[in-house]
Amino acid sequence: MNGTTIRMPARRRLAAVAAATALTAGPLAVVGAGSAHATDQGRASAAVLRTGLDVALLDKTVNVPLAVSLNDVHAPQSAGKTALTARLDGVDGGQPFSVLRADVASARATVTGTKAEARTELAHARLHVPGLPLLSLVEVDSVTSSAVCEAGRAPVATANVVGAVTVLGKRVTLSAGGPTEVKVPGVGEVRLDLSRRETTSRTAAATALELRVSVNPLKLNVAEVEGTLTLAQATCESPAAPAAAAPEKPAAQVEPQQAAAPAEVEEAGLAETGGGSVTPYVAGGAVALLVAGGGAVVVARRRG
Repeated sequence: MNGTTIRMPARRRLAAVAAATALTAGPLAVVGAGSAHATDQGRASAAVLRTGLDVALLDKTVNVPLAVSLNDVHAPQSAGKTALTARLDGVDGGQPFSVLRADVASARATVTGTKAEARTELAHARLHVPGLPLLSLVEVDSVTSSAVCEAGRAPVATANVVGAVTVLGKRVTLSAGGPTEVKVPGVGEVRLDLSRRETTSRTAAATALELRVSVNPLKLNVAEVEGTLTLAQATCESPAAPAAAAPEKPAAQVEPQQAAAPAEVEEAGLAETGGGSVTPYVAGGAVALLVAGGGAVVVARRRG
């Protein structure tokens, strides 16, 4: 009798502990299975010069699109460029034609986990178009632009034109309040927009100088040029801000509830008091223990 009564509580405790362990492990496994959400990567781009011109040669019998870019960089793939000239082939009697020359021309774009940034700088630059090999379309002393997009902060766009600006040989004063138009009889006309800046909640764009060009020297139809040119442009898009992680339930709030299970099961003689996925196993263990206990009592009586 003594041996039987000692073994039965041990079995009860083992069954109760196994059930409590299964109940406790369930919530912890779910918490560990949660996956982290990756944040969107930022973007940045910069270019010293971009052109979108149509060049008509020989009384519009030949049309050549003039699409040129200088120091055009994109991050995170690219870092920076500092070329000082941009050339175009096939529009000047088959000879290379210099579209832009500058003493300083740099563009840089960088992206990190929390910030995207782009910057351009152009100094002592002279821009030419076909048909005007000796007369600059525009000359500038210094232009810069920058765009900074940082996660969780408002994007910032800046653009500056410093010093003199000369268009078709005429020195002009630019105004931030609206476009400036320059007309030269027998040569053409140019419309300039100064320091354009745009921002949204996650993007920024800055252009130091944008020109709309219509040039036909002396109406000779040797080279008629129409289109747009952009000097010192920078754009960015900020990385997405990290999503706030849901607070995990402290372990101290779970353990007391689960720790009470063995005592409750033992006091009730392994009778299940609540429904759940482990109910059949606990009930089955209780039945087995009752059968074993009954057999032990019968054996003891026969011995007595």
